[in-house]
Amino acid sequence: MGVLLLSLRRTASLRAVLRSRRKTTLLVVAAVTITLNWGTYIYGVNSDRVVETSLGYFINPLVTVLLGVLVLGERLRRLQWVALVIGFVAVTVLTVDYGRPPVIALVLAFSFGTYGLAKKSADVGAIESLTFETAVIAPFALVFLVWLGRSGEGHFLGEGVGHVALLVGSGVVTAIPLLCFGGAATRVSMTTLGLLQYLTPTLQFALGVTLLGEHMPAGRWVGFALVWLALAIFTAEALRHHRRELGRAAEATAL
Repeated sequence: MGVLLLSLRRTASLRAVLRSRRKTTLLVVAAVTITLNWGTYIYGVNSDRVVETSLGYFINPLVTVLLGVLVLGERLRRLQWVALVIGFVAVTVLTVDYGRPPVIALVLAFSFGTYGLAKKSADVGAIESLTFETAVIAPFALVFLVWLGRSGEGHFLGEGVGHVALLVGSGVVTAIPLLCFGGAATRVSMTTLGLLQYLTPTLQFALGVTLLGEHMPAGRWVGFALVWLALAIFTAEALRHHRRELGRAAEATAL
């Protein structure tokens, strides 16, 4: 990220961010929450809970919209409130099915929702923001890697060149969508941002059920179906509202 920042000559923008206590505080919050999010996601995947991680990212749009309402004062229309209520019912159904709250899913949803809120509130360029977040977390990550190596739990260099290449490549694959997300978070409303975020969990869910063969009892299917219903209502309502706004804009232009 530092190389990218230098090559694009964005160092002045980063220095401006560092002079703002509000922006740096929000970006520290963003760095901590995205670290919590990815750490939880990695734990969930390695614990054979890919379906539950997908649930977290299905719930996340609802959490993002809720944060937009509670923190930013964004207003929801009637059908959007209906979708939120259905989403909370779905979490209740899944809690009963699991026999416990879906902790991994909830941590993923709320941590990424908070991350998006912090990024939007900071209103910093995607490259500057991600560079700052990486710089905040990097020392802690380095200490953790050293601790793993000394305790005999490290695997970075012990599994061959292909293993190292995959781990390094995963960093690049992670950085690109975060850059795109950072750019979008400052340009669109929290409601719109929430609606766009259920594409990834669809792929995760399909992967968990098909390729990885995770068990899906009837109660879990009901819970997921309710989440999908909530998202479908959100999407349909948002599209209808967008078309209505375009029509009004066209009428105003014609007048």
